[in-house]
This record gives sequence, C-alpha cells and structure tokens, in this order.
Amino acid sequence: MKRAIRIAAGEALVLTANRLLDGHIVWRDAEGAWNRSIAHAAILAPDTYESALDSATQSAQADGVVGVYEVVVRPGTIAEPVSVRERIRAFGPTVHPQFATELDA
Repeated sequence: MKRAIRIAAGEALVLTANRLLDGHIVWRDAEGAWNRSIAHAAILAPDTYESALDSATQSAQADGVVGVYEVVVRPGTIAEPVSVRERIRAFGPTVHPQFATELDA
C-alpha cells in the first residue's frame, strides 16, 4: 500500500532508509548509493520520484538497507525536511549539545 504524501509548491522529495548493519539513518544520492548525510541526498521531483523509490525498494536488501521511503523537503544547499520527525532524523536530537550524554564518552 502506498503512503499518502502532501507536497506543496516548491517542495521536492528525497529517499531515506535505515542501514541494516548498524541502524543508522541513510539518504540515497543521485548514483543510488546510501549516505549518512542528507547533504548528499538526490533531490527528486514530485512527478518522477516513483521510479527512484521503486528501484531503491527493489535493491534494498542488496544495498543493506531497510524501510525505504520518501521524505518531503525544501530544496536548498542542504535539503531541509518539512516534518519535524524527518528534521530530527536528518540533523540529530532536539536537545542542546551541552546536555547530550554522548559528549561525556
């Protein structure tokens, strides 16, 4: 079953998934490789993203990813996800870095 997505004027799509090896969030680039940074994500037009999504879904197991889906973004130097959930996935936690426990490690 296909997800319902809302794309406003001036918005586009990128593809995301989770890497099976370690669970990291990854973003698909124009060559079909998966990267940890949304800065490398291929910007897809709303009327043409379906073939890229189908291709990524079919090769997901071979690529070592799971849960491939599209994310609505505002294109720019670095694509900015529209939803809060996806901004957190792309750019990290919503806590101030001073309070992050990982800094103590």
